[in-house]
Amino acid sequence: MGLESYPKLPVIDFSDENLKPGSSGWAPTCNDVRRALEEYGCFEAKFEKISPQVHGAAFAGAEELFDLPTEVKTKNTSNKPYFEYFGQYKSLPLYESLAIDHPTSFDSTASFTNLMWPAGNDRFRESAQSYSELVTELDRTVARMLFESYGVGYYYDYYSNNTNYLLRYFKYNEPTMEQSNEGLLPHADKTLFSILHQGKVSGLQVKVKDDQWVDIPPSPTSFIVMAGEALLAWSNDRIPSCYHQVILKEKGTRYSLGMFSFISGTVHILEELGYEAHPIKYKSFNHFDFLHYVKLNLGPNSNPCFIKDFAGV
Repeated sequence: MGLESYPKLPVIDFSDENLKPGSSGWAPTCNDVRRALEEYGCFEAKFEKISPQVHGAAFAGAEELFDLPTEVKTKNTSNKPYFEYFGQYKSLPLYESLAIDHPTSFDSTASFTNLMWPAGNDRFRESAQSYSELVTELDRTVARMLFESYGVGYYYDYYSNNTNYLLRYFKYNEPTMEQSNEGLLPHADKTLFSILHQGKVSGLQVKVKDDQWVDIPPSPTSFIVMAGEALLAWSNDRIPSCYHQVILKEKGTRYSLGMFSFISGTVHILEELGYEAHPIKYKSFNHFDFLHYVKLNLGPNSNPCFIKDFAGV
C-alpha cells in the first residue's frame, strides 16, 4: 500500500479489496493521493479489478470502432463542448477520437452503439459499459480519498451525485517518414479528474517538476490519474493541472482510453480550503459554462490556463 518507486511518478495501489473507508490502509492512502496530486498533478494507479478479459474487450472494441467509415464516426456529435468526435485535423493528422457521454448508463452506451452500428453490436456495448463501471469506481475512490484528506469528505456525496462521466476512445496512426511524431500537443484537461489507460503502444508523456517530460509505459493494470483545470481551482491552487502530450516513438497504431469527470452544474469552491496566508483564489463556477468559455477563447495567443481567467478572483 502507498507510494512506490517509479521513475518520476508516484504509484498508488488500489487493487486491495480491503481498501475501504475505516480500514487500516484507508487514511494513509488518502494522504498518498493528496501528496501525489499536490506534488505532480498526477500519479499511476494500479487497479487490478480490470481483468485481462475486460481490458482485451475494451481495446478490441476500440479497434472495431475506428475501423468504421469516417462518415459514420462523425455522427458522434454533442451539444456539450468537447463531447463529440475529434479528428481529420491537418495540424494533428495522426489523431482521432470518439466519445460516449454517461458511459455507465445502458441507454447511453446503447444509443452510441446503435448510432455507430445500426444493426446493433452488443459485444461493443457490453464491453464499453463494463469497462466504464470499473474505471468510474476508481475515479470515485480517488475523489473520496482526496476530499477526506482535505477534511471536506462531505463534498463526496455532491461529487458522486453530480458527476458527468465521458469515456473517450483514442487512436493514433503510426507516422510516415514525412510526418511529425506528435500525436497530441501539450495541454491540460478541463476536467476535475482524467484517467488515461494505454494499450500496447506507448506514447503518453506527462510534464513534471523542472519541466521534464516523463514517458509513461503502458500496462493492462495501470491507469494515469490526472488533475484537470477544474481541480486546480477547486483545490485553491494546491493541485497543479497535469500537462501531458502524446509523442509516437514506437511502430504500430496506438489506442488508448480516457475517462473524464465533469460536474453537471456548479463546481463549489470551499471556504475550508482557504486561510489567511492562502486566501481563496477562485469563485464557484458552472463546469459546462467553463467548457463553452474555453471553446470560444481557444487560440494561439490564449492563456494556457483558462480557469484563472474564467473563475479567478
